[in-house]
Amino acid sequence: MDQKRPYRPDKASAAVPAAAAGAISACQRKAANAVSEPVCVARFGIGDVVRHRLFPFRGVVFDVDPEFANTDEWWEAIPEDVRPAKNQPFYHLLAENEDGSYVAYVSQQNLEADEEGEEVGHPAIPQIFEAFSGGRYILRPSSRN
Repeated sequence: MDQKRPYRPDKASAAVPAAAAGAISACQRKAANAVSEPVCVARFGIGDVVRHRLFPFRGVVFDVDPEFANTDEWWEAIPEDVRPAKNQPFYHLLAENEDGSYVAYVSQQNLEADEEGEEVGHPAIPQIFEAFSGGRYILRPSSRN
């Protein structure tokens, strides 16, 4: 993401980061460019619907960082008792909660698969995904570049 926002799981914002337009994950880019480098192990992929295990929100993954790639200010704003490790995949989500839609940046340790099987109500989803099928979103061909 070009702009890093402070950690605010309860703040609503429907803005879509510029990175969403080219929604190929950082893990995929790293794997495609690596010859002998180890590839990160991401539990979730682009289009997966996930739920935060501590806060009441869910979202759809639109990008993956193989490890923490936000600002130290953002990381330090997370309460120390729930602050995640930096050496794990972090996911960019089009998220929603009862107050609205926003973009979230969440560590792998704080996510779990969403078992509801229902669509996410974020207004930016049609810009990145073309359909919802089998409990996950299908990336638009134009977003795969």
